[in-house]
Amino acid sequence: MSTPKSIMIDDQLYVPADSKNSQAELGEYSIIRGDKFGVFMARVVDDSKAPLEIKVEDARRLWYWDGAASISQLAITGVSKPSNCKFPKSVQKATLYNVCEIIPCTVEAMSSISNVKEWIS
Repeated sequence: MSTPKSIMIDDQLYVPADSKNSQAELGEYSIIRGDKFGVFMARVVDDSKAPLEIKVEDARRLWYWDGAASISQLAITGVSKPSNCKFPKSVQKATLYNVCEIIPCTVEAMSSISNVKEWIS
């Protein structure tokens, strides 16, 4: 039996300290930027029609972030100012159209973004 790479407790994602800077495996989370839909962190489940259309799961829109200069930095380190971020609740499934970028997240970034408190306007 393999050791889990992360665990969710009370809506908080926890990862082993020795894996925080490792690259996420395929099927894990990516930062996805679209032509008009903005930026999401999600698991890509079907990219066979990319860049025109991809299907994702556990998709969280990253509406506003602070503590990362770009989506590349979001994918590597996450955010350093989580209390200033505006990330609404994740949706279970979504289809995203006209994808510009898909950047795999490190475990550190996945943890950082997952731990941002749900934004409610």
